[in-house]
Amino acid sequence: MFENLKPQPADKILALMQMYREDPRDQKIDLGVGVYKNAEGITPVMRAVKAAEQKVWEEQESKAYTGLAGDPAYSDAMINLILGDAVPRANIAAVATPGGTGACRQAFELVRLANPSARIFVSNPTWPNHVSILNYLGMEMVAYRYFDAETRGVDFGGMMEDLKQARPGDVVLLHGCCHNPTGANLNLVEWQAVVDLINEQGLIAMIDIAYQGFGDGLEEDAAATRLVASSVKECLIAASCSKNFGVYRERTGLLMAISQDAGQVGLNQSTLAFLNRQNYSFPPDHGARVVTTILNDADLRADWQQELEEVRLSMLGLRQQLADELQRLSGSDRFSFIAQHRGMFSRIGAAPDLVEKLRLEHGIYMVGDSRMNIAGLNVQTVPILARAIVDIGI
Repeated sequence: MFENLKPQPADKILALMQMYREDPRDQKIDLGVGVYKNAEGITPVMRAVKAAEQKVWEEQESKAYTGLAGDPAYSDAMINLILGDAVPRANIAAVATPGGTGACRQAFELVRLANPSARIFVSNPTWPNHVSILNYLGMEMVAYRYFDAETRGVDFGGMMEDLKQARPGDVVLLHGCCHNPTGANLNLVEWQAVVDLINEQGLIAMIDIAYQGFGDGLEEDAAATRLVASSVKECLIAASCSKNFGVYRERTGLLMAISQDAGQVGLNQSTLAFLNRQNYSFPPDHGARVVTTILNDADLRADWQQELEEVRLSMLGLRQQLADELQRLSGSDRFSFIAQHRGMFSRIGAAPDLVEKLRLEHGIYMVGDSRMNIAGLNVQTVPILARAIVDIGI
């Protein structure tokens, strides 16, 4: 049997991580992997997470299964965080998942179960795992224009033109905030136009929100998701706690299925539980319980929000510093988009050969499409990166 297995394509980001580890240079800079790092290059455990884990350790009396959907208190806390009061709770079915990736996978499985002929419209570019999972599931994808290589902003005209080709029942996959890998986001006027198009053409909205709190703030980053969820007939939302709670290894995610018809929610909920059962049975609980503890404790929540805001402002500061340094060295404002992007990433628009040149000549590691992780920088390495970008002629 095993002799029939075929080698699978290597994950480019994981391969980049390996090359970085093997690079002996002292001044190498890792801007590849999508993990937040502080100024010391460490992905810290947040203060509120440590305190919540202590509380869970002291109070938890059992490690028994919580249920196929996970702990309902976790779903309630996350729904409140992401949607506020934008959608009645009675209209939302939800299940805990192993991270945001698990939520995306379950969402795609639900689409395939409900409408096998549905096509998934994905932004060009998008998070590579969206494409990988859809290919594995054999689901048809259609790319829509998103990133403008000239302005390094959103090609909104191209996006809308492409989405108009969608048929009723097709799914439009959108990034709720802090678009990965570009860092370029729609404004609320543009989001409203997308909502109108979805409603006019009978499409299904799916939102992947993995960076709430990393862009313009917790409430601000949720605004687009709330607009969509409250305005369309049906919506899927895949959420991750990896970044904003820093619980990467705990694999803590949530999938929501929202319907304006509250009578549909029971079937939606049982279907989500069924899909959990088929893929991994009961979802992991530790990270979910830590997140629930934080969100339901006023003091822990306040401390978490304060630390998250410090993280957000740190990344914005690095963005502005890099844009300013590039303007000083190049005598041009062509890099001003870096300060306008939001989240952990920016796609700087360099050709793959120049990205490779950055690695070979300067020890600077970023993904081949020129996506760089802003959180991989600090105030000392920003000038090094800026000089390298200018030197190789990006």
